[in-house]
Amino acid sequence: MDFSSEEVLNFIDFCLHEDVGDGDHSSLGAISADSQAESKIYFKSDGILAGQALASGICKRIDPLIQWASFSNDGDWVKKGTIVSKASGPAQSLLKAERLLLNFMQRLSGIATTTSHAVNLVKDTSVTLLDTRKTTPGLRFFEKWAVKTGGGANHRFGLFDMVMLKDNHVDSAGSITKAVTRTWDYLQTNQKDLKIEVETRNLNEVKEALKTAKVDRIMLDNFTPEACIEAVALIGDQCETEASGGIQMSNLKSYASTGVDYISLGFLTHSYESMDISMKTKLIK
Repeated sequence: MDFSSEEVLNFIDFCLHEDVGDGDHSSLGAISADSQAESKIYFKSDGILAGQALASGICKRIDPLIQWASFSNDGDWVKKGTIVSKASGPAQSLLKAERLLLNFMQRLSGIATTTSHAVNLVKDTSVTLLDTRKTTPGLRFFEKWAVKTGGGANHRFGLFDMVMLKDNHVDSAGSITKAVTRTWDYLQTNQKDLKIEVETRNLNEVKEALKTAKVDRIMLDNFTPEACIEAVALIGDQCETEASGGIQMSNLKSYASTGVDYISLGFLTHSYESMDISMKTKLIK
């Protein structure tokens, strides 16, 4: 991920404006402008590090005089107490950066760690774990990156890069057949080369989706593991399969053992626990 892109830098500016406003008056009032300091960023629990490169970019955006040193890389598993990085420079600038960089590192590391735990649970199967669009508005770019950092894979980024005909689409169109046929015609007319995924709620809908011969992936929504096994056998190699809905850490292995190609997990980005990461700053001059 390019954390130096104009899009990312503009987003950092937006976040800084939200936090700093017309000035960090606590630091401006209590600390002299020429004070130099060193900050240590360390983990207070075990987990996957994610967001350090972004944190470094935040510091540089605030003040080019801040020097950043990394001792661990994004994607590394680090132990409680590990100092993952140090930053040195103007004390006022470091304190201005503290909350924003920690907010990102804590959340992204939490997502990466949750994803890593999930991936380890199914490591002896062939399934690929996917995220969803259940992300924090405005942060999807970063949160999906964190999923990949933790060993997962990304589903579609948004509504524009893959077709997913969910139950509401199907019900509004009148049937799976009508929804798929209309979508196929729309894609051909508009010269859109997009895969079509269809959400199914039972085996009859799976059969209907297969009959269209225009579906790239069938989602088995809220199927039991036993029903997934039956559906996978029915689908064979006609298209990809994805299990979704009601899947948690406690039953993930059962679904991964059904033979589905993918499992999509909303909890990776909406129910994770942020990592406990701290930044301690002291004056050095």
